[in-house]
Amino acid sequence: MRIVDDFRDTPPFEVLEPEAPRVPFVFDAPHSGTTYPRDLLERTRLDRRSLRRSEDTFVDALFADVVHLGAPLMRAHFPRVYLDVNREETELDPAMFDGPLDVPANPESPRVAGGLGVIARIVGERADIYRGTLPARDARERLESFYRPYHATLSALLEATAGRFGTAVLVDCHSMPSGAVKAHEERGTPRPDVILGDRFGTSCGPQLTDELARLLRARGLVVGRNRPYAGGHITERYGRPPRVHAIQIEINRALYMDEAEFVPTAGFEPLRRTLSDVLADLVAWFRASRDGDAWPLAAE
Repeated sequence: MRIVDDFRDTPPFEVLEPEAPRVPFVFDAPHSGTTYPRDLLERTRLDRRSLRRSEDTFVDALFADVVHLGAPLMRAHFPRVYLDVNREETELDPAMFDGPLDVPANPESPRVAGGLGVIARIVGERADIYRGTLPARDARERLESFYRPYHATLSALLEATAGRFGTAVLVDCHSMPSGAVKAHEERGTPRPDVILGDRFGTSCGPQLTDELARLLRARGLVVGRNRPYAGGHITERYGRPPRVHAIQIEINRALYMDEAEFVPTAGFEPLRRTLSDVLADLVAWFRASRDGDAWPLAAE
């Protein structure tokens, strides 16, 4: 966890770029941020460990090898608990602020009602984040400084990739608390190591989702599909097959980190290598499986 006064001298996110784009894939880790603005820490009623429960800690490191495959990796530095780019811009709760908002808000959104809008009210097991209301100006400032630049950059990456190769694949990288999938054990089914979300087949071509699931299972991982994570705003917003395929991947945190101490475990490095191998095989399959106009790629 890093603490900054603001993000003027620290980039809120970055894109790790390959020397040259060689594959029609783009990866992003929108919840990997562990840099906390001081004003958040001054306003929260929670201790720092509790505040970090929504982080996808180390996810960007798990997927870092994709740059060597020739794909960019975009990663957030700001924490999800401060601003969640995997929500719609209007998913704001006016009751969290000390005055009228000067940006559109949709308090009827189920995610806002649950406390998990673009500016979250709760974290973890429904723990309130803030001691009091926030200044109304915060909504616009966070959207302008974090949300809109993040999406503008991601959109440009996907457009450039689709323009170069004829199609683009966005892999939206996340992690899930091990307890989030406990219900599988209660039903007598294996607890998933990975859950793939493609908005029930609408954001990504089914062949691609099927192949990614197959490759993961071939390496001994238990794979779920769409439940309880079907993909959030990012997969819904950008997934427009066949031009842009978007798939969300959720990794069980118990595989690679101590969830209480926020440190990697001995499982981190084997999982990183496994994911690297899986993604290399997925890219090779993607190249080989085009027939006609199904998977058009530009000539290299």
